[in-house]
Amino acid sequence: MIGQTISHYRIVEKLGGGGMGVVYKAEDTSLGRFVALKFLPEDVAQDPQALERFRREARAASALNHPISAPSTKSASTKANASSPWSFWTASR
Repeated sequence: MIGQTISHYRIVEKLGGGGMGVVYKAEDTSLGRFVALKFLPEDVAQDPQALERFRREARAASALNHPISAPSTKSASTKANASSPWSFWTASR
């Protein structure tokens, strides 16, 4: 995934991962800021309960209010894998 562009996000590096997905640092090429993108694995993306947990996580992240963060979330499908939802969070440095 590193080096790929999804929508207007250029994947820069892998930050971590686990059972619920992989998180990458990406550059928002339209706004010139860095974001974290989380992608769900195929098997998780097919599980309705896991998708609901993912949506709850995205809603919780969007509710954060802190001076050094600017949270936003988006759930969408990638062009490479239409069944893998993703979300993103932004953070200022």
